[in-house]
Parts: sequence; structure tokens; C-alpha cells
Amino acid sequence: MIEKYELNAKKSLSQNFIFDLNLTSKIARLAGDLTEFEILEIGPGPGGLTRGLLSEGAHKIVAIEKDKRCISALKEIQTHYPGRLKIIEGDASLIRLDKYFTKPVKVVANLPYNIGTKLLIDWLTAKDWPPFWHSLTLMFQSEVAERIAAKPGDKSYGRLSVLSNWRCKTSIKMKLNPEVFYPSPRVTSAVVQIEALKFPHYNANLSNLEKVVATAFNQRRKMLRSSLKNLEPNMEKILTHLKIDPAARAENLTIEEFCLLANYLRLS
Repeated sequence: MIEKYELNAKKSLSQNFIFDLNLTSKIARLAGDLTEFEILEIGPGPGGLTRGLLSEGAHKIVAIEKDKRCISALKEIQTHYPGRLKIIEGDASLIRLDKYFTKPVKVVANLPYNIGTKLLIDWLTAKDWPPFWHSLTLMFQSEVAERIAAKPGDKSYGRLSVLSNWRCKTSIKMKLNPEVFYPSPRVTSAVVQIEALKFPHYNANLSNLEKVVATAFNQRRKMLRSSLKNLEPNMEKILTHLKIDPAARAENLTIEEFCLLANYLRLS
């Protein structure tokens, strides 16, 4: 495939391809039953995971690919599975994704590492909830995967952990060694499962929560009474009122406490 379509991976596009159908089929199975859902795949490249999804029963895949060189390779797969693969050439971050679907959606993708976190945060902070997607089965660098699934007190716990677990159920499903990719990256990768909840674990104003969490973790080594002082001069008094230790650090706060604080503060 690489030789046929001259697909030497581009570093600028964070491309690392997987071709082993046994492995891509296993990743597809991690997403659960595919027959009752439509599938969104971002950055399919030459279609290694696409083939795995189709072989595991996906009846409709919308694949969005930015690299023109990969389109011909994907069209070859499209011909082999007539009527089941729609290819869209473009930048996924600039496309309104929900308009392509008529049934519940599962997102399954080996996301390009340079846009993966941004796309995830966009999906997690959608104003309308539940979102257009039912679940996300995504590949990230292991470091990012651990941040997504981290719990309060974990060294990886941060902004991404709070946003991911406020409205969703998260888990790391498998890890992959660099050798399974072409070319091999310098890091271990992991597949994360993120399932959208019908309702968030705790009620909170989304805009306020984003500001509080971002501000707290921006200076994560500082005590909350200091790190959050720019949001509210009387922060120590407010934290005490809410029965949150002003001397605690962001990594020690539960999602419930972040939501409590976000609801209490009046932020513009």
C-alpha cells in the first residue's frame, strides 16, 4: 500500500499507520457492537483500521481524511465494500460532523496525535448534551490516555481528566508498542474508550467549569486559594464556605468539588 500509493508518512500530519488486520479488527471489537451504529473515523490514512471496522460488521463508515494521497487507497477499500464507506477529503476540525449521520454514532479512530486532544476537548465540551456520538474509541499516546482516565490524586489527573469523566465513563482498553506502526513512533500508544452519559455525573455550568478547571491546573503546584485568586479575590473564604480545603491543590479536588465551585462562582 505504501509503495503503490507513495504514502511515506508525513511528520507534519502526525502519520503512523497500522496495517495488521488482526490488530485493527481487535481495536474495532473494542468499540462493541457496530451493527446498530454508524461509524465516524478521523484520519484513516490508507485504511488499516477502516478495513478492520468493515470486517467486523460496520455497515456505514464516514471517513474524513486530510491527506489527498490516501484517498486513492481508501477508494480501493470502498470498491471492495460497496455502499458501506463514505470518504470525505478535508480537515475534521473544520467540518460539521453530525450532518453525515442518521443513526447513533460511534467514533473509532487512530487520531493524528497533533489534533487528537483538540478534537477530544471539542467533543467533550459540546453545548448540547447528550452529544451526536454514543462512544469514542480512540488511540492516543499513552501519556494522553492516562490523563483521560486519571482519578483525583493520580499524577496524571488534570483538566482533561475532569472534562472526560464529568460527562462520560472512561477506560483504557489496550496498549500498543511502537513496532505495530509504520513508521514506529517514539512513544507507546493506548486505546481509550469514552462512553457518553445521558446526564453528567454532577450539574455544572459548562463555561464556568472550564474556566475553573483550566485556571486551577494552570498553576497545579499552588494551593487553590492562590491558583484561583484571579477568578475571585475572596477565594479562600468561598472555598471554606463550600467545605473545600483552601490549602488543597487542583490534583486533589474531585469532579464533584470542581462542579460545586463552578456553580457557586459568578464568572463572565
